[in-house]
Amino acid sequence: MALSILALFAHPDDEGFGAGGTLAMLVAGGHRVTLVCATNGDVGEISDPALATPETLAGVRQVELRTAMTVTGIEDVRFLEYRDSGMAGTEDNRHPGCLFQAEAPVVTGRIEAMIAELDPDVVITHDLTGGYGHPDHITISRHATDAVEACWESGRSRPMLYYVCFPRESFRRMWQKMYDEGLKPPFGGDDLEKMGTSDQYVTTVKNVDGYLATKKESLNCHRTQIDPDGPFTKLPVEFIDEIMSTEYFYLVQPDPAHPQPDILAGLD
Repeated sequence: MALSILALFAHPDDEGFGAGGTLAMLVAGGHRVTLVCATNGDVGEISDPALATPETLAGVRQVELRTAMTVTGIEDVRFLEYRDSGMAGTEDNRHPGCLFQAEAPVVTGRIEAMIAELDPDVVITHDLTGGYGHPDHITISRHATDAVEACWESGRSRPMLYYVCFPRESFRRMWQKMYDEGLKPPFGGDDLEKMGTSDQYVTTVKNVDGYLATKKESLNCHRTQIDPDGPFTKLPVEFIDEIMSTEYFYLVQPDPAHPQPDILAGLD
């Protein structure tokens, strides 16, 4: 039976590293996937000034995401059009148009409307840590969770809610590999206890090795965000492929006394 999947992420390219293989797998399996991006990634990096300027970056990143989803096979791509909030404590985080400053009932209501329209069997979003604490990741996770829980409580629908996880052990392995290679990690500093999801939190592990090529090709469409001199691009290919071949999720249970079956675990 074909499923309806609603995936909500904060920025263009967030969909790729943590869930790109699973999304490709779902499309290949004949399931209907809608991808929603909360912001336009306005304050992201610009790897090459020939690709964008600060003024044009939002539009360029929208195009990059649509191109990436053409590779993945997702046709229904939507934007909530909020401004990128940047990191906590920055001026971007205080911008009145950013996602972090948006009124929670408004954002939640927009997500609830999409759930009513699409009637998804599964909703996928960031986990509540935001992976590495990005305000936009945490914010869209919270709003998506509130929207799904409102549906559960009202009885309108009962979609399964999955969080994309970045296990702490995976962060440790990547950061240690960077140190071993003489590279500086791109974010998060040295306090890995604040990075990623507790390993015990993971409920669902997906081997996406069969979709690795699609995942990488899709990620490479986010050209403005690929730093040719960045630490990720300088790590050994075999190591990166190993890390990217496994994706992790947490199934949120509306009633732990009567758990839902882990439907994502059974799909391949």
